[in-house]
Amino acid sequence: MPDTGGTFVISGCCNSAAASDEPSALESSLDQLPVVVIGAGPVGLAAAAHLAERGMNYLLLEAGAQVGASIAQWGHVRTFSPWRYNIDPAARRLLDTRGWSSPDSDWLPTGAEIIEHYLSPLAAHPAIAPRLRLGTKVTDISRVGHDRVRTAGRELSPFVVRLAGGDEVLGRAIIDATGTWHSPNVLGASGLPAYGEAEASELIDHALPDVLGADRDHYVGRHTLVIGAGHSAATTLLALGRLAEQFPHTQVTWAIRAGSAARSYGGGAKDALPARGQLGTRLEELVRSGVIALRTGFFTHSLIRDTDSVAVIGRDLSGAEQKIIADRIVAATGYRPDHSITTELRLDLDPILGGPRALAPLIDPNVHSCGTVPAHGAAELAHPEPDHYTVGVKSYGRAPTFLMATGYEQVRSVVAALDGDWQAAREVQLELPDTGVCSSDLAEAQESRVGLATGISGGLLGTPLAMADSEAADPDGCSCG
Repeated sequence: MPDTGGTFVISGCCNSAAASDEPSALESSLDQLPVVVIGAGPVGLAAAAHLAERGMNYLLLEAGAQVGASIAQWGHVRTFSPWRYNIDPAARRLLDTRGWSSPDSDWLPTGAEIIEHYLSPLAAHPAIAPRLRLGTKVTDISRVGHDRVRTAGRELSPFVVRLAGGDEVLGRAIIDATGTWHSPNVLGASGLPAYGEAEASELIDHALPDVLGADRDHYVGRHTLVIGAGHSAATTLLALGRLAEQFPHTQVTWAIRAGSAARSYGGGAKDALPARGQLGTRLEELVRSGVIALRTGFFTHSLIRDTDSVAVIGRDLSGAEQKIIADRIVAATGYRPDHSITTELRLDLDPILGGPRALAPLIDPNVHSCGTVPAHGAAELAHPEPDHYTVGVKSYGRAPTFLMATGYEQVRSVVAALDGDWQAAREVQLELPDTGVCSSDLAEAQESRVGLATGISGGLLGTPLAMADSEAADPDGCSCG
């Protein structure tokens, strides 16, 4: 079994140790195996920085062709949180050793700027680059010789991480930072796909399309229906509102389940992040002026597609129906965790949110906003499967209150625990700005760039859409990435 870059790789799909009941050489050398971090977004890379700082063996696997691959999908959006909340302390220390030029701490970066000025330099650092594998998709995780049922010797058996190409990587621990970007929620208000949703898929865009840039032609002069009440919806609505003000035949309708949009408007002037507060204020102005038509109490039930349009039927609990006919739909309905790669591991998931059970009460969106989530770490993120941790936005399950800064503290604690430093693992600390209602936001104009707030799972990942030069004076937004 070759040792490639400090990691054990099993070619093909078979492993003789898996069929044996006797302790294997792999079990006796468990501590020599790497910690396998899955996902090279902000939180996964932060985990790598903490592992490197402690001199621990690790491997960082990323399914995309670049680090921050999901962020690249919303690179046109600006965050509502400034740089000082978006950089992990260990990552900063690592970058400083290479003469890195730190961005202005008060600047609100776009997703593209986060990749260019932070994630890419971090990934290129000599402590990380040799251990990073791009284009490496994980399909399954288990224990060598142990399915989910078998207990004897489980803790002594390495994790086996199966890759899409057919190889398997062994590790002593797993940090799952895969996020939720690729598993969006459906349009149906009950959590089930709306009738006809699949048939109308060509007319449905998921969160954060580049309304004022690459995707502009999809929306100019057309009627767009935005469904959702979070940051992503607000971001898209503000962009569509600007488009409608420029092109009178452009129509925008916003449908939410709630009876009021007050929560979506956020904290306004009381928000500790002005960019986010301004997002809600601007959104409310567009609704009051009639640029955006708001439909409340709308529970999406079915879609009926015509050639170039779609009728969206909302049905409330009494059976009363509402109908909206639109040319395009933006489904800003949030995300859900995908645990399909861990079906053979013993995870203790909250039945409501789908994240670690111990964490769920601390992040319940019915109680908490982004800024009121208490500090938490390895203890709350652990599963019955020893040394397996779900971190980042995926740890929040369906809760939309995740902030990047929260994810950074998560991995600091987890890495300390894996290093046996339980004192550091337990001393979780987190300072977050008061977020008011963490549901939708917009950021102030910064020079000639404008963006809108988003509710992407992740950390204080605010993301604004790039605006035209003529809109340089408008504010931009954020994301909980």
